[in-house]
Amino acid sequence: MKNITLLGATGSIGKSTLSVVDQHNDKFNIFALSANTNWEAMLELCHQYQPNYVVMTNEKAAEKLQAALNNDTQVLSGEQALCDIAVHQQTDYVMAAIVGAAGMASALAAAKAGKRIMLANKESLVLAGDIFMDAVKHSGAELIPVDSEHSAIFQCLQGGRSGLSKIQLTASGGPFLHTPLKELQSITPEEACAHPNWSMGRKISVDSATMMNKGLEVIEAYYLFSLKPEQIDVVMHPQSIIHSSVYYNDGSTLSQLGNPDMRSVISYAMAYPDRISSGVSPLDLTDNSPLEFYKPDLEKFACLRLAFEALKQGGNAMGTINAANEVAVDAFLNQTIGFLDIPHVIEQTLTQTQHVVLNNLDDIITSDQEARNLASQIVAEYA
Repeated sequence: MKNITLLGATGSIGKSTLSVVDQHNDKFNIFALSANTNWEAMLELCHQYQPNYVVMTNEKAAEKLQAALNNDTQVLSGEQALCDIAVHQQTDYVMAAIVGAAGMASALAAAKAGKRIMLANKESLVLAGDIFMDAVKHSGAELIPVDSEHSAIFQCLQGGRSGLSKIQLTASGGPFLHTPLKELQSITPEEACAHPNWSMGRKISVDSATMMNKGLEVIEAYYLFSLKPEQIDVVMHPQSIIHSSVYYNDGSTLSQLGNPDMRSVISYAMAYPDRISSGVSPLDLTDNSPLEFYKPDLEKFACLRLAFEALKQGGNAMGTINAANEVAVDAFLNQTIGFLDIPHVIEQTLTQTQHVVLNNLDDIITSDQEARNLASQIVAEYA
């Protein structure tokens, strides 16, 4: 029986993780859960899973949850508490599924503690890739990606890396793959969040629509698989059936295919190196539309271009575009700026930020905040 600490329990990854646990309660136990403010949803989870600990990062939400609970679950609050449950000696696996920079510190704490980290938080590598991978190496932690594309690469590489020439991440293209650039300025948040294949939160849905999500995945792949930037490629694949591919110098290409359902990826990370049922129906290629592939339009999807540029710059550039993106997407969702203003805010923030090398977590946090402040100033100019 493996004890799982699930960081981000009320989000889409959290819900899918619990769905897999429900099918294998003889193998996995929910030891600790976390959420931000949604204490009502957490109350239901506490009744169902009886975790030892629950962390609500919002203090008032923690107080409301504590008042409503009638079992032995211990309720904690604050960001430090996230780290505490991640490194707890009874925690075996950590599902790091908190969205955004808020999930970085707890994922890094799990890495330093030598846990199996099922990583769904891109920002841990985008902001602190060198530090994070160094912690994994020195602690002996297991790092297994929980992302359909990176899991696909991880699975394809199980046969070895000899002769590897490049990897290719697939991208659905979101809801605007075939929408002309000139029509994107009038896009509403509701339209941007209407992903054709995946059910996700609003922020990550917008990231998929702008292709920033893929840009962050490019940076993540750079660290996960120890690649050069020029060894990472992106192809548009609207059906989301081929999740990614690896190319070898003998002309061979290996791809991982499956129905677009995150439970496949999550069950693989939980059971690795074995495989268990996930609840996902098997792929039937005869029952699918023809598979399509397109080169990405880097003028329309400028966020993807900016991610490659930041990766090549290194240092604080990657954290800068992530911070600026979070500010810009929030402004778009609140209808302060337009859809096409998102990459403009990011590019201006990157251009105006002094390039530095980050050596520790304090430097990363400081750089992140400075980028957010600058991006907020730039957004204010659009209002």
